[in-house]
Amino acid sequence: MNTPSYSRRRFLGSTAALSLGCLMSPTLKVQSMEQPWKRPGKPRFALSLAAYSFRDYFNHADAAKRITLFDFVDYCADHGCAGTELTSYYFPKNLDTAFLLKIRRHAFLRGVAISGTAVGNTFTLPQGEKRTEQIAMVKQWVDHAAMMTAPHIRVFAGTASGADKTEAKRLCVSALEECADYAGSKGVFLGLENHGGIVSEPGDLLDIVKSVKSPWLGINLDTGNFVTDDPYRDLAECAPYAVNVQFKVEIQRRGQQKGMADFERLVRIIREANYQGYVALEYEAKDDPFTAVPGHLRKMSELLAG
Repeated sequence: MNTPSYSRRRFLGSTAALSLGCLMSPTLKVQSMEQPWKRPGKPRFALSLAAYSFRDYFNHADAAKRITLFDFVDYCADHGCAGTELTSYYFPKNLDTAFLLKIRRHAFLRGVAISGTAVGNTFTLPQGEKRTEQIAMVKQWVDHAAMMTAPHIRVFAGTASGADKTEAKRLCVSALEECADYAGSKGVFLGLENHGGIVSEPGDLLDIVKSVKSPWLGINLDTGNFVTDDPYRDLAECAPYAVNVQFKVEIQRRGQQKGMADFERLVRIIREANYQGYVALEYEAKDDPFTAVPGHLRKMSELLAG
C-alpha cells in the first residue's frame, strides 16, 4: 500500500493547531505585525479579476455598452477566474441587503467566489466629523463584505494633507486599528494598498502595517503602484505581508515612462514570499479591456499554475 505524502501525524498536528485557533476570539488584539505571515505549505494562487478593470462600462453613456456587476461576474466565470473582485464604486447608491444577497447568489451559481471588494477611503483626516464618516463607511463595507462572504477589503491610507508625515501615519494607524478590530469580528481582512500618499514608499507602508495591532490587517499588494527606483525590489520587500495581490500590466520606475510589467518576475516575487491566496488582474492600460483582458488572464493563469 502506498504511503500518503501528507502523514497522519502531520495532519493531526495541523488539525490541533487549527482547533486551537478557532477557540481564539477573532477580535483578540495581538502584538504588532513585526514579522510576515507564517504560512505552512507551498504557494497557492487563485485567479481573480477586479471590476475596476471595466470602470468605463459600469456607467457608460451608451446603454447598449453599459454593464452591471452581474454581467461582470458572468465575465469572470466565462474567462476561467476562480474569483471576482467587486469594487464598491459600482454598487447601487441605495445598497440594501437584498442586492448583496442577489449578487452573492449569482456568483455562487456561476461557481465564482467573491474574492473581495475595495473602498475609496482616507484615514489621515484629523479628529472630527469627516474622519468619523470615513471610519463608519469602511465598517459599513465590512458588513457588506461579510454578507457577500467576501474575505477581503482593499483600503487606502491617505495623504499628509498639510500635516507632517509622522502625524498622518499615526492617524492612519489609529483608524486602521479601529476598523481592523471591527473587520475581525466579521471574519474580514483589510488590505492596505500601496496607493501613493503616505504609503508611496515601501518603508512607510511597512511601518504602518507593523504598527497596527490586529491579526486582520495586511497589505493589498498592487504591483503597479510603486513609482520608485526599483519597484520589483520594493514589491518583494512587501510581498510577505500581502493578504491580496492585484496585478497591473504596466510598471513605472521613478522618472521614467510606464512600461510593460514582467509577469514572470511578479509571479516569482509572490511565489518566493510563499503567498497563498487571490491574485486579481486590475487592468488600467489604454487598450479596451474587452480586447486586452482575456489575453492577460490567460497569461496569468499559465504562470500562476507554475
